[in-house]
Amino acid sequence: MKSFLRTFFSRGIIIKISVVIAFVFIAGAVFAPVIGRYDPNAIELNNALKASGNGHIFGTDAYGRDVFTRLLYGARISLLASVFSCLAAAIIGMLLGLLAGYYEKAAALIIMRYVDIQLSIPPLLFTIVIGLVAGHGLGGLIFAISFGLIPGFTRLMYGIVLSIKESDYIVALRLADIKSYKIILKHLLPNSFPSMIVMFATNLGSAIMLESTLSFLGIGIQMPTASWGNMVSDGYSYLFTNPMLALLPGVCITLIVVAFNIIGDGLRDALDPRLRGKL
Repeated sequence: MKSFLRTFFSRGIIIKISVVIAFVFIAGAVFAPVIGRYDPNAIELNNALKASGNGHIFGTDAYGRDVFTRLLYGARISLLASVFSCLAAAIIGMLLGLLAGYYEKAAALIIMRYVDIQLSIPPLLFTIVIGLVAGHGLGGLIFAISFGLIPGFTRLMYGIVLSIKESDYIVALRLADIKSYKIILKHLLPNSFPSMIVMFATNLGSAIMLESTLSFLGIGIQMPTASWGNMVSDGYSYLFTNPMLALLPGVCITLIVVAFNIIGDGLRDALDPRLRGKL
């Protein structure tokens, strides 16, 4: 454990700052009902576009809603969407990569050709199309984002299985007529977890960017529900008169994405240095 932490924090102050940023956002999202003093969706036109102060840390938006409270609840949406979409993509991608890598032949041909086709399409464009089909709301958003992330997990798992499957001890197990499911559960899956954890952490930032983009375009989370993406979209109209409405959620998106990317790099160095420069 000490060796893991030493390697993880070997990047110095930057990784520590990233962990603190991620912790602050996660804590804010979890305790939003406690920290936020206002209803994030309550409209009070008499308090519209108020500057910071008078109980409103970051002021109010065009509908009189407290910006700070909406940022907290927006963090909930972004983090929920990113975590669950990455989790779904990881599970499905691992299963597909396992099938393609272990059984090869027809399974590999069909699965990996589909992966190649999807990877040839720009991820944002693909996610937008899936988002339009899946519909609005958190469920449709998670479905669209996870669908866009599956090929990356599938290709990684496929490569891991191919490399491990040819190891001497795996070949010996297969020659000894050990059942395939035992080899998969006891050897292939455990050996893939470090790389998958790194991939999961690295993709969290990408998932947040996709969620914010879809919500900004009106495909994801809809008003009045707070989302960083639709807060940027809503504040864009006041960019020259009240720029903080768009800049604050934009800064939140930037900070959490950069933090997760740096944390992902730290996990890569600590768990699986072989992936350095590949994810």
